[in-house]
Amino acid sequence: MNTNQPVEEHKGSILVVDDAAENLRLLCSLLEQQGYQVRPALNGNLALKTAELHPPDLILLDINMPDMNGYEVCCRLKSNPNLSDIPVVFISALNETIDKVKAFGVGAVDYVTKPFQFEEVEARVRTHVEIRKLRQRQQEHNEHLEELVNERTQELEMAKARLAILDKAKSDFLRLIAHELRTPLNGLLGISELLFDECKNNQTASDYHEVFMQARQRMMTLLDDAMLLTQIEVENAHFSTETTPLALVLKCALHNTESLANFQGVSLGAIPEGLGTVMGETTLMIKALQSLLETAIRFSTKGNCVDISPTWESNDLLLRLDSDGASVPDDVLSRFFDVLGVGESITLGGDLGLAPALAERIISLFGGKVTVENRKPNGLRLTVRLKPASPQAV
Repeated sequence: MNTNQPVEEHKGSILVVDDAAENLRLLCSLLEQQGYQVRPALNGNLALKTAELHPPDLILLDINMPDMNGYEVCCRLKSNPNLSDIPVVFISALNETIDKVKAFGVGAVDYVTKPFQFEEVEARVRTHVEIRKLRQRQQEHNEHLEELVNERTQELEMAKARLAILDKAKSDFLRLIAHELRTPLNGLLGISELLFDECKNNQTASDYHEVFMQARQRMMTLLDDAMLLTQIEVENAHFSTETTPLALVLKCALHNTESLANFQGVSLGAIPEGLGTVMGETTLMIKALQSLLETAIRFSTKGNCVDISPTWESNDLLLRLDSDGASVPDDVLSRFFDVLGVGESITLGGDLGLAPALAERIISLFGGKVTVENRKPNGLRLTVRLKPASPQAV
């Protein structure tokens, strides 16, 4: 028997164990003719040593052998972690009574009888070798998948760590803007006020003073909005969810935007009736609707009105803010609520700052949603979807 040929040229490797030399020779010869690599062993001790040195794909093991019978050999094989997964097929004489329960109990997967019906032997051998190879491929596949999962997990952990660093850097930067710049800015503004007081009788200086005060207010608002946006978006600050009377929120928001509306020559619609209560922290909800009203005002032409109209949809309250004036370019609509999504040039009343982004984050914080669309022929519609404190039928 030639046992030196490479394994890959054979269907599989088989260890045949039988103390009867003639049976051993016959079985090995027949299996080799079928393309298997075969190693013989005349007793149990030799079988265990051979299996350790050259782990086969299958073991054909005679039961009735001196010194160490097949049951004991099989038990030792199954107790060895390196050999325990090798399928064992017992060999017994036709006139022997095989204890099938014991055979399967010690780990055998099948048995054949002597004298051999070789077609049956080959069929059983082929089946169990193929099953083992399938299991090996499945194991290799599982190990490969596990490696990929581990690699992906490590990549995600690294990405998460990098994101945490970037979030902290963003948070620190916005804190720097909101806190560290406020102190020197207040000092600068105070000195500027003193200088304007010295020139209060100068008409040109008075005009500059008005422009300066508007810029000052916009700068302070931007700092406050940046800090609040940091708390919501970066720091994941906790805000209490409470029930808020929407009419009260809208009344405060209208009051806070009245001066801007007057400056723009835009009127504000009346507070609708039957608004009820919605989910959200009152102070934040006022800030959100104020920001959206300011946005609508800045898209309105002089002499027009920002209309406020409610409707119900799927148990949610939809509050629409309609303005007549400028529209949003199509390429800007998709990023309208981004922090840097809207430029000054598309509005009629100056830069929007962080107002749209801040309003959208606040409304989302309490389970709502804000959308924007252009109106025909010109104008803007902001739709605020709010969660009512108690559902109402459509």
